[in-house]
Amino acid sequence: MIEIKEVKTKNDIKKFVNFPHKLYKKNPHFVPFLNIDELNKFNAKKNESYEDCIVKCLLAFKDGKVVGRVAGIIQKLYNKKNNQKRVRFSRFDCINDIEVSNTLFSNLEIWAKEQGMDIIHGPMGYNDLDREGLLIEGFDQLSTFEEQYNYPYYQDLIEGYGFKKEVDWIEYKIFAPKEINERVENIANKVAQRYELKIVRPKNLKKFIKKYKEQFFDTLDAAYSKLYGVVPFSDKVKDALISQFSLILQKDYIIPVFDKDDKMVAFGLAFPSLSKSVNKSKGKLFPLGIFRMLKQIKSPKSIDLGLIAVRPEYQNKGVNAMILSCLIKGMIEYNIEYAETNLMLEDNSKIQSQWNLFDYIQHKKRRCYVKKIK
Repeated sequence: MIEIKEVKTKNDIKKFVNFPHKLYKKNPHFVPFLNIDELNKFNAKKNESYEDCIVKCLLAFKDGKVVGRVAGIIQKLYNKKNNQKRVRFSRFDCINDIEVSNTLFSNLEIWAKEQGMDIIHGPMGYNDLDREGLLIEGFDQLSTFEEQYNYPYYQDLIEGYGFKKEVDWIEYKIFAPKEINERVENIANKVAQRYELKIVRPKNLKKFIKKYKEQFFDTLDAAYSKLYGVVPFSDKVKDALISQFSLILQKDYIIPVFDKDDKMVAFGLAFPSLSKSVNKSKGKLFPLGIFRMLKQIKSPKSIDLGLIAVRPEYQNKGVNAMILSCLIKGMIEYNIEYAETNLMLEDNSKIQSQWNLFDYIQHKKRRCYVKKIK
């Protein structure tokens, strides 16, 4: 018999957070959340997103053992922005048992209907910088620190409950060039001259963040606001995200583009890959996890391309070439072997075409599902 329990106590939250560690214990491709970050994510007192979200977490038990979990997130800002009544499902993990997954989803759907929702979709997180999308290709690839890994059978469980594809994202592995691309350099220089743009690299990270934090999020919102699943960030969430990523933010991997009035018009943001260190430490910072992470941050062999954002008025004008030129130089200078892109919508050909300047492979694909609530 399957028992569904709502997560309420600190002990319940620990079980909820720790379940994937047990499920993926012997899987070399799984990269967990940092435990401390994930525990805070489901603590209403420590997660500022709770001001804009209604959250319900469920655990499934069978023979007294945890066999599945799922979180429901009603993102009020997203629903208001899109005039919809949607609930997101997130943190879905389950043994290969369709009875367990169906019971989890049906209980989540009952709650969502009680809250007045009429559509359930996911996997999606609190916002666009949270993990999203079900992996449907690339199960033999090491996950990045920012992404979620899952077993191939998850697709059968989710579709078995009646979910249908809504969007797919694809991801590329970009291999470092051996030399500077003169064509990209020429385009970058012409664009900078024509539109009076400049790249100003941060000298002091803390001072840079303090000065340009608002411009960074304004640029991000302007560039991404019309994309699938994106929600605006409150001031508290902005501060929380900066705090969360402060350990891995490195000034050498921030590429901001400014106009003549010192207004940010675009940026590129990458992170040293932490996959191997976090995998080895099982998501724990102490006692050795923090040292493994710092070592990988200092001398990364690969990087994760977190974001490239360009304000709408500067899109299709070649500004991306300025960022890519800087990225190429950095990969060569720091002996980076390859970079992994973030999620790109499968029909976003303009974004995908920029990687034609590199040797690359498409190595992963993710899907977001949708289902009407009955």
